Order: sequence, then C-alpha cells, then structure tokens
Amino acid sequence: MKSHKSVRDMVIFAMLGTLMFAGKMVMEGLPNIHPVAMFIMVFTIVYRVRALIPLGIFVLLTGLYGGFNLWWLPYLYVWAILWGLTMLIPKKIPKKIAAVVYPLVCGLFGLLYGIFYAPAQAVLFGYDFQKMLLWISTGLPYDVLHGVGNLAMGLLVLPLSELLKRLEKSTGQSI
Repeated sequence: MKSHKSVRDMVIFAMLGTLMFAGKMVMEGLPNIHPVAMFIMVFTIVYRVRALIPLGIFVLLTGLYGGFNLWWLPYLYVWAILWGLTMLIPKKIPKKIAAVVYPLVCGLFGLLYGIFYAPAQAVLFGYDFQKMLLWISTGLPYDVLHGVGNLAMGLLVLPLSELLKRLEKSTGQSI
C-alpha cells in the first residue's frame, strides 16, 4: 500500500510541477503575469513541505526549456521564499481571513520579486549596492504589474486549495 501512495505522489507532484510550468508558458506574452505564485501557495497550503517537490520540478522544467543560464540561478531560491512565507501562515486560518491574506501575500510577493531576485544579480554581475538599487528601480514597473497580476491570481488560492483538499480526501489519501 505504501508503494502505491509513493507512485501516486510521484505522478501527482510531477503533474502539478508541469501545470505550474505550462501555466507560466501559456501566459508568457504578458509581462510578469502568470499563475506560478498562486500554484505555489495552493500546493503549500495543501501539501506543506511536500509542495517543494512540484516547485523543484517547475524550476527544473524552466531551466530545461529556457536554458540553465545565469537568469535561472535565482529560481533556485526565489520561489522558495514564497513557499516559506506561505508555510508561516497558520494551517487553521479562518476562511474569511484567508480570503484576504492569501491574495495579499501573493500580490506582495510579486511586487517584491525584483528585490528578492536582486542579490543574485548583484553577485552574478558584480553590482555594488548602488547598482543593485538601480537594477531594482529599473524593474519596478514590471514588479508592479507582477504584484497586480499575483493579487488577481491570489484570489484563486482559497477556492483552489479547498478544492484540492476535498479531492485528496475523496481519494482516501491522507494529506
């Protein structure tokens, strides 16, 4: 029975990681607007630590598709920041509060994405603190779009996490 659960988990997590990647690719034409942060939050709310598995698959697929280049290196940590922030949200948060907190966290992450990404840029390209701040300010319009897009996608976190929890329970699997 345990090996059945392991195979099932491998298949589910592979599909979820691929879903994150596909969601980003489908919306590639829009500047920094995609469902990745929303999916990270949903998967973290439902699967907790095991949400790192589909997250890792997403990062790997992104590198395979776009090339394992310098731009990809921050992906090794930047998405984990959102996972960590989501892990800090109490598991038993009331739904009325979650309906506000989830989109706000998702939107704030998008707004701060450039700041989270900046240290890697500074190290990889030899920026001093002033150049790093310039890099952040140059990308600010895109971070604002990212934040607004994430806020909108964040409205789906609560209903999708509730749906995924129900689906997991209906299969008789413990989360």
